[in-house]
Amino acid sequence: MNGAMEAANKNIKRIIEKMTVTYRDWHEMLPFALLAYRTSIRTSTGATPYSLVYGMEVVLPIKVEIPSMRVLAKSKLEETEWAKQRYEQFNLIDERQLTTLCHGQCYQQRMARAFNTRVHHREFCPGDLVL
Repeated sequence: MNGAMEAANKNIKRIIEKMTVTYRDWHEMLPFALLAYRTSIRTSTGATPYSLVYGMEVVLPIKVEIPSMRVLAKSKLEETEWAKQRYEQFNLIDERQLTTLCHGQCYQQRMARAFNTRVHHREFCPGDLVL
């Protein structure tokens, strides 16, 4: 397993720990924890993982039960109109991914600058005592 997956799993594990009373009912809270993880904004990308994959924010289950304009508009589309909007969403996904890439690079530069302000360059010569 790589480091990114371990970090993601660690965060999901923390969410589940906060939601459960006993360790035995973790599997009942897993779908809710995953929804929370996928729909929360990441600092490194400036977007939610869901929006980067699907190109739009998630329609929460409560919005489906209480119809919103977005849900009503989607349900009354003809097939050709739906296909056209879906194509536009795919183009939007590419645009969001490029924006996220730029945001990620800015975030990396900010982290590097913060790290470099704390690190002091030291030169050692042969014979110097180090820790």
